Amino acid sequence: MAQFRSNCDLKQLKPVEIGSNSFVFAANGSLLGSIPAERNRTPIALWRVSPWTRRATVAIEDHRFYEHGGVDYEGIARAAWKDLRAGHVVQGGSTITQQLVRNLYISKERTLKRKLKEACLAIKLSRARSKDWILAQYMNQVYYGNHAYGIEAAAQTYFSTHARDLTLAQSALLAGLPQAPSVYDPLHRPAAAIARRDDVLLAMRDNGDISEGQYRQALAQRNLRLKPGRLYTRIREPYFFSYVRDQLIAEYGSSTVRSGGLRVYTTINPRLQLAARKAIQDTLYLRDDPAAAVVSINPANGAIRAMTAVTPGRTGNQFNLVAQARRQPGSTFKTFVLAAAIEEGMNPNSTYYTSAPFHYQPDPYTPAWDVSTYGGDYSGSISVTSATLASDNTVYAQLTLDVGPDKVAEMAHKLGVQSALDVVPAMGLGADAISPLEEASAYTTIAAGGIYSKPMAIRKVVLANGKEDTDAGWGQPQRKRVISDGVAYEVTRILEQNVLGGTGVGAYFGRPAAGKTGTTDNHADGWFSGFVPQLETTVWVGYPQGEIPMENVHGISVAGGTFPATIWKLFMETAMEGTPELTWTLPRDPVAWRPFTQGQYASSLAPTTTYTPTTSATTATTTTRQTTPTRTVPTTTTRTVLPPPPPLPPEPPPPPEPPPPPEPPPPPPPPGP
Repeated sequence: MAQFRSNCDLKQLKPVEIGSNSFVFAANGSLLGSIPAERNRTPIALWRVSPWTRRATVAIEDHRFYEHGGVDYEGIARAAWKDLRAGHVVQGGSTITQQLVRNLYISKERTLKRKLKEACLAIKLSRARSKDWILAQYMNQVYYGNHAYGIEAAAQTYFSTHARDLTLAQSALLAGLPQAPSVYDPLHRPAAAIARRDDVLLAMRDNGDISEGQYRQALAQRNLRLKPGRLYTRIREPYFFSYVRDQLIAEYGSSTVRSGGLRVYTTINPRLQLAARKAIQDTLYLRDDPAAAVVSINPANGAIRAMTAVTPGRTGNQFNLVAQARRQPGSTFKTFVLAAAIEEGMNPNSTYYTSAPFHYQPDPYTPAWDVSTYGGDYSGSISVTSATLASDNTVYAQLTLDVGPDKVAEMAHKLGVQSALDVVPAMGLGADAISPLEEASAYTTIAAGGIYSKPMAIRKVVLANGKEDTDAGWGQPQRKRVISDGVAYEVTRILEQNVLGGTGVGAYFGRPAAGKTGTTDNHADGWFSGFVPQLETTVWVGYPQGEIPMENVHGISVAGGTFPATIWKLFMETAMEGTPELTWTLPRDPVAWRPFTQGQYASSLAPTTTYTPTTSATTATTTTRQTTPTRTVPTTTTRTVLPPPPPLPPEPPPPPEPPPPPEPPPPPPPPGP
């Protein structure tokens, strides 16, 4: 007996490892979804449970709950007599306290010793805790079927409501489930569920919990009026949600994320999410149209404000096109070449290259690299600034070689590209695959004046104990300067000109903005990355299943200045609505221009032709160039470069003019900007 008493110790009561669901919220506090788990559970306080549900549970499970001391000897005798008369078990004798002990008790063996220990522990627990505490623990632990543990999960699973709002009939139904959840399953066996509910109502009437009139009124409801909930299954913003889930798993592990009861508060803005989806759907609305992805980041802290994708004709795609997909960025990568060159001291206004078909083969054993322009027309001698506005491939091929592919790769990585890059000359034209999120991060660094911010999706995490996790660093921007504000300013100045009169005119929306288009070979990918001082946004268009040419989408070929620029414009118009119109801040550390003598292709000769930017709001394929017969620069000669003239002061952008009606699209050009 002494040994038995020593084993009857409340310290042996350990919570069953059911856990509770983790929930993810948007920046405005709205619910994005619950991280899927095998068991759904949301613990709540007893005062948040409907009085009907409390009364129903006590009436059917343990009607003398508030009278006995943990073990109901009268109930045991009554149950034994009913079982004896029936010849089989028809009524259990366990109290709510005993059932709670059974759930908390480690051992599950079915022996007399266990039953005696269960009774002993129930008595001790009843003396140590209040009845309301015991009832609350029981109702948060018991299984109601269909993966629902606890009364709140049951209310959501069967009626899409909170436990505090359950009606009498609903409460009676749920209170009857724990005895045999699969037998009385309302979703699959409604007749059995109604019969069990009626038993609970009868017990409530006999126990004095409801009147005869209330009993008859509830009994007359033969329709269960179920409304299966989606709280634990519905996920809003699935692409961003999966990105957040992956970050949580990396920090806490999958088990804690699924069942650790985390409350995760994110940076995503539902209004911008809606604007991004609408911009895509208003632009690419046919079932066979390519997909599009949008990601938008705040340059001030790296907070991700929008991350979404739309694949026409398909829903439920679990592959994150924004963060996981890697595609060639095309000419948007030229921005990193430009930044690397300016950091070397190259003045883009006074450094000229020859725009002409370019052939590169440093030795007979290296495969030749032949580069042409997007439209097949050439400009002769042209400044780097004008070549950027024209997105001239031949000039940027030469510039990449002069700067050095290694320095271009270094610049891309500094700005925010995380993927490994193949350091070859073609990388300057976007030959390496990166994700839209990486590109957005890199352009955000330029928008922030050269300060890199690690993309941030999570503002804070509240643990199951109600305390905020301050050790993981959630919500704390991770920022560092990677290039001078002078370099960032010069790049931004040129990209602003590109939106006003270069390949990016299709993105202009009436306020200072900077951006770059990108199109890959065979029109398999279309990009537009751009920013205003307060927000950066990257748009990608393509087919997720592979590099499929987009040469007949709504009758035209997809280029960066077409659908991607249009989506960007529509999104930014909504995103920036009601915000102040800001301009770029002059740099504190201006670039010191130096003679650009590093390579063999650049010159400072006066141009023989001038690139004439368009002021039309049509797509990049409508830009015009004035050309003269071109001259080819031998790839083996070295040219002495004269000191460049001082930089041209930035000109204020002209006031926006109403865009004329769009011109009919030209014939599909070969890939380029």
